[in-house]
Amino acid sequence: MTLEQLRIFIAVAEREHVTRAAQALNLTQAAVSASIAALEAQTGTMLFDRVGRNIALTPAGRLFLPEAREVLARAHAARALLDDISGLARGELRLHASQTIASYFLPALIAGFHARHPGVALELAIGNTAQAEQAVRAGIADLGFVEGSVEAPDLTVSAVATEEMGIYVPPTHPWADGHALTIPELTRGAWVFREQGSGTREAFLAALSTQGVAPGALTIVLTLPSNEAVREAVIAGAGAACLSPLVCSRAVQAGALARANFALPARHFYAVRHPQRYFTQAARAFLEALRPASA
Repeated sequence: MTLEQLRIFIAVAEREHVTRAAQALNLTQAAVSASIAALEAQTGTMLFDRVGRNIALTPAGRLFLPEAREVLARAHAARALLDDISGLARGELRLHASQTIASYFLPALIAGFHARHPGVALELAIGNTAQAEQAVRAGIADLGFVEGSVEAPDLTVSAVATEEMGIYVPPTHPWADGHALTIPELTRGAWVFREQGSGTREAFLAALSTQGVAPGALTIVLTLPSNEAVREAVIAGAGAACLSPLVCSRAVQAGALARANFALPARHFYAVRHPQRYFTQAARAFLEALRPASA
């Protein structure tokens, strides 16, 4: 049993999907399947039930998952401690971020950090806000980056950036003319939403709730798993969506989207870490590098 096998097992177990785990790990689907099969053969234990294209943890797999997480976390902590002896000349930094942050906010910062510390290997996994928090909690990630409100009293949370979300529609939509939207208009419109657990979704619903709009009052015609899928569905005319301006800026500039006139409160991007796990020099330096972005 290797640490790489444990890493792959955890990724598949959390997603209950081989293809999505392979994408998150930047591996082929065949490599992920082979690793799981080898682990099951070595241990003589079925860890997953496979029914058609679906995959789910067996009772043995559910028992094994927290142990696998803890072993991987301890191994990483041991390696991080040795890496820190050499300063930032070498090391590893594992990040887990929600989609908006991973796709639009972090890439330039990661590139700058790598240029300053080329010996530090960076690994970025993408999931929704809930998954990023869980990765930090389980010791799979050194730092998590999430959006919207964070209710995680067991984690240390710090704001790193602020943005104002917007409601976006195609330019032919009635809301694209710049008039101030009313609450009744919002409740009559068709909406495209991200999935449950998405920081964008939760922040939008929380903002509407302060104005007396219950989640059930909106007509959600599509629920999609990524910002890009939501954006493209809106461009195609499926309805309106609340998205980060980071996601929509180029489409707005190209005339494919328009921002409706409805003020939403600013939301924060947060960094989260586990206060009881070893805080590496690389993680500390990365947070320091974010200070200009949060200023």
